[in-house]
Amino acid sequence: MGLARAAAIILSKELRAEFRTRELLNTTVVFVLMVIVLFSFTFDPTSAESRRFGPGLLWLAFLFAGSLMLQPSFTREQANDTLAALRLAPIPPVAILFGKILANFIFLLFAELLLLPVFAVFYGLHILPVLGPLLLVFALGTLGVTTAGTVFSAISSQARMRELLLPLLLLPALTPVLIASAESTVGLLGDEPALPQVWTFLLVASDIVFLTATWLIGEYLLEE
Repeated sequence: MGLARAAAIILSKELRAEFRTRELLNTTVVFVLMVIVLFSFTFDPTSAESRRFGPGLLWLAFLFAGSLMLQPSFTREQANDTLAALRLAPIPPVAILFGKILANFIFLLFAELLLLPVFAVFYGLHILPVLGPLLLVFALGTLGVTTAGTVFSAISSQARMRELLLPLLLLPALTPVLIASAESTVGLLGDEPALPQVWTFLLVASDIVFLTATWLIGEYLLEE
């Protein structure tokens, strides 16, 4: 079976499992919503402060919410030895990772799009004029978060303190992605909206590096 078809089958499995319960989506949306509302009322930022500091806060919330969402990617496969069964299936091992990456990307991006209007309302930001470039930044940043997060979820799934290990692994690895995503969002929400080319290039380069590394080490990672 080819890589694309196998990854699509894994993606379909993940989507059915999640939309049957909606546990991960509900947890992620509630967490980010609480952070957005809490900081909005705590700091009561001005319009200029919202444009400058809001994006960084938003992407930090996405990171920690994403770590909550990504944690069960492989741990829930341990209950009935599902991962071992998938490894025995006649599919490329890396297809398991890519299928889960795609599923996590869809889940997290969907949650972000639900919360974007809430963020705009609470922080008094006008996002409609820059919605297209903003969605591009969200897609590139979310792809980096979910790619690295899914790989680290596989690494930490067998660890004793896996709930603590995943955020510790994600923070340093995703620092370039978070900085580039926040700075790109700041540029789009500024007085003269523009998509900074340097930060966009860094986002694209980070995604390529993460996906290439996943391709190269995916088979060995799942064997361990």
